Amino acid sequence: MNNYELQYRILEQKDWAVVVFIVALALIAIVKTNFENRFYDFVRLAFSAKYVKIYKDGSLLMSWFTVIMFFVQLISLSFFVQLILDYYNIVSKHDYVVFIQIFTIFLVFILAKFLIEKIIATVFDIEEQADMYNMTKVSYRTYIALLLFPINVFLFYNNNTSFLLISCIVSIVLVANLLTYINSIKTYQNIVFGNLLYYILYLCTLEIAPYYFAYYWFANE
Repeated sequence: MNNYELQYRILEQKDWAVVVFIVALALIAIVKTNFENRFYDFVRLAFSAKYVKIYKDGSLLMSWFTVIMFFVQLISLSFFVQLILDYYNIVSKHDYVVFIQIFTIFLVFILAKFLIEKIIATVFDIEEQADMYNMTKVSYRTYIALLLFPINVFLFYNNNTSFLLISCIVSIVLVANLLTYINSIKTYQNIVFGNLLYYILYLCTLEIAPYYFAYYWFANE
């Protein structure tokens, strides 16, 4: 009599990722169609400062272009973090629940950070200057997230990612973010150094501390 051993077959659900990728592409297409000139200036941000010079008004933080691209940024960054965590076997890149959790954490963190920034700027009576500075920073960060989007697609469907590739991508992203700070400070150096106390408070409270605690939390997991 033959003995048969039943084994569970694990099915990896990838359909949700396809849907999310299509949603992100649809959002980009909507922005490109409705804000053609602005989108054209935006995609040339790495080669020209024209975009940040034209669209530096802080009131544009609430424009439809910025809001829609903000969600594209969240999708791209959430996927990127999940893919990095998957590489280190912390989570699975095919788990849509993890993606939702990361997306929600990013959303809550950024909105809370924005609210605290507004409160600090109001206290120091520099709302207009702070909004201009943040508009430039948001533009560069959204641009980085947009460049990450095709990389996310490649990494998601590639199961043989090397440590060197992951290290290079993460290093480039970190350096790009550092350059974003440097360029923002250079562009608005009069605002930054004219309100140095606010900037130091902002830097320590909203830029250094959250990432330190996030690193500490993951390091002790």
